[in-house]
Formats: sequence, structure tokens, C-alpha cells
Amino acid sequence: MSEYFSNIKTGAVTIATGMGITLKHFFNAVKRKGDAGVDDADYFRQVDGLCTLQYPREVIPTPVNGRYRLHNNIEDCIGCGQCVRACPISCITMETIKVTNDDLAVCGKTSNGQQKKFWVPVFDIDVAKCMTCGICVSVCPTECLVHTPVSDFSEFDRQNMIYHFGNLTRMEAEAKRRKAAEQQAQAVKEKQAAAAKAAAENGGQQA
Repeated sequence: MSEYFSNIKTGAVTIATGMGITLKHFFNAVKRKGDAGVDDADYFRQVDGLCTLQYPREVIPTPVNGRYRLHNNIEDCIGCGQCVRACPISCITMETIKVTNDDLAVCGKTSNGQQKKFWVPVFDIDVAKCMTCGICVSVCPTECLVHTPVSDFSEFDRQNMIYHFGNLTRMEAEAKRRKAAEQQAQAVKEKQAAAAKAAAENGGQQA
């Protein structure tokens, strides 16, 4: 019989303790923790207050060293392709077009002064496949490929998860391809002409 009443007492105490904790949080909820954000370093130190975030206006702070959605500063991209080769899941697609000699000034230089020698009409990142390993970022020689603090994103259409960073439109890319092909053909002709001239001169000397 004593055990029976003891169990009732234990249950009542447990319920009262739980309700006390619940009421404490209930009354503390009239206070706000404040807007959470990436720069709010003290967010997790706030114990009391309403903890529900008003998403998407408020977000959980992301660590400074966190690896999240990739971004390519195409103005600094030299089209070397190291990121494409390094990606273990092939989520980066890139196409390049060699810059003709008269277009070097138009193509420009990177922010550190390196001359760009390739147009990059296609630089696509499939973020739905990206596992944020950071290998592509570590091998990028111009540091144009970076992880951003954006960690919370979704789309209704799968194709919208592919981010495009190319620096030419489709029509511009076609024009640059034709121009590069013409320059290459002209270089081949000049090389063949020089070889023929050298052969003729050698033949004349032997005679």
C-alpha cells in the first residue's frame, strides 16, 4: 500500500516539475531573443526568450568557416579547368574558347593582374549534386571560386538548382568560336607556308 501512494506522489511531483518548466518558458516567451543573423555571434548564448525564428526574415547563424553554396566570380576566372578536374562528383561543367590576339585587351585581366586567355561561355554548378567538400575552392589558382554563407535554399524546379556563371551569351560564344577557328586556320596556313618555303630554300641550296 505504501508503494502505491509513493508512486502517486512521485507522479505528482514529476508532473508539477514539468509544468513548472513549461510555465517558465511560457512566460519568458513574451521576450524576444532578437533577430538571428550571420553576424549575431551571441545568438546561442541567449537562454531566455521566444526561440521560434521568423523564417525567412530570421535565420540560424552560420559559422564563419562553414562551406555552403558555391559562387564563381567569373571576372577572375581564367578557365584553367582545375576545379572541373578536381570535383569528385562532376557537379561543375565548363566550356572555354581561346581568346584571339586582338581580343586579349577586351577579355581583360583578373583582379591580381593576370591576363585571361580563355573566354568561359559556360560555367555551371549543379548545387543539387554539390557535397560542399571544398576541393574545387582549394585548387582554384585565382580564388574566384568560393563558398558563400547561403545554406538554406530550395527550388520547385530541379533545373533551377543549376547556377550559371558564364561570361558570354550564346550568340557571343558562337562569334568567338568562329573567330578562334579562323585564327587557328590562318596560323596553320602560315606554318605550312613557312615549312614549304624552308623546304624550297633547302632544295635550292642542295642543288
